[in-house]
Amino acid sequence: MKILVTGSNGLLGQKLVHKLKADPEVELIATSIGNNRLTDRYGYQYHSLDVTNKSEVESSLAELKPDCIIHTAAMTNVDACESDKEVCIKLNVDAVKYLIEACEKDDIHLVHLSTDFIFDGEAGPYREEDPPKPLSFYGESKLRAEEILNKSRVKHAILRTVLVYGVAESMSRSNIVLWAKSALESGKPIKVVNDQFRTPTLAEDLADGCILAAKKQARGVYHISGKDYLSVIEMVQEVADFWQLDKGLITQVSSDTLNQAAKRPPATGFILDKAEKDLGYQPHSFREGLAVVDRQLKKLSYS
Repeated sequence: MKILVTGSNGLLGQKLVHKLKADPEVELIATSIGNNRLTDRYGYQYHSLDVTNKSEVESSLAELKPDCIIHTAAMTNVDACESDKEVCIKLNVDAVKYLIEACEKDDIHLVHLSTDFIFDGEAGPYREEDPPKPLSFYGESKLRAEEILNKSRVKHAILRTVLVYGVAESMSRSNIVLWAKSALESGKPIKVVNDQFRTPTLAEDLADGCILAAKKQARGVYHISGKDYLSVIEMVQEVADFWQLDKGLITQVSSDTLNQAAKRPPATGFILDKAEKDLGYQPHSFREGLAVVDRQLKKLSYS
């Protein structure tokens, strides 16, 4: 099976490369814009691909002929999407249109990543069939991509996820776990919201969900996240406890004190019954996820 991954330089993309390149059933093609940022270059092909360039998408997919595309490339900075809507549309909507057109031509199965931010957070945790109502432009862009995909003739699965965390090489952005750990280790006081609730997702678990959907040629919408429903303040407190850091540095605040450009849904999180039943998806607990992160950070420090 030939699988092409977009956004292979990102957190999820890197996890997919590490898992799929070791799979004897898979011929892996990793793609991202610009150069390959992974130090391990063995066991897969790498091609530079700008998913916002229609002709580049057409020519690359016509040449590479994958059986399945796992589309992870996106603009995920919620506030940046609010302030630069044009770029957000190019990355989160137009790129999906171009992939759909190419997939229709060659009957390629598309596994597309979406988000809990398509919901308003008034009734979480959510099932797949719950009605969407995004509060931010980021959420709107991801919902628009879902709608375009559902109207297409492409064989596809939409995997929605929540607050992904983990360790990767040369990352331009941090995540909730690494940010909290780094700040507390440096003795820096931090403000953390106490009125947002999520099911935080270990990047390895999300990669496993993507691979299961690809191999089973899954169709429809699946919720793929961690299994623990936690407030953001609880997550940060667990980070402090796990690494034995000073919880006295943490101040609880409400979301409306942060003056963020984009509105966040208060309580999302996912019910995972469908993914567990149909795909065999089995995520880590948050505490187990922190242990995975710890092992990877120790390995990086010794390498």
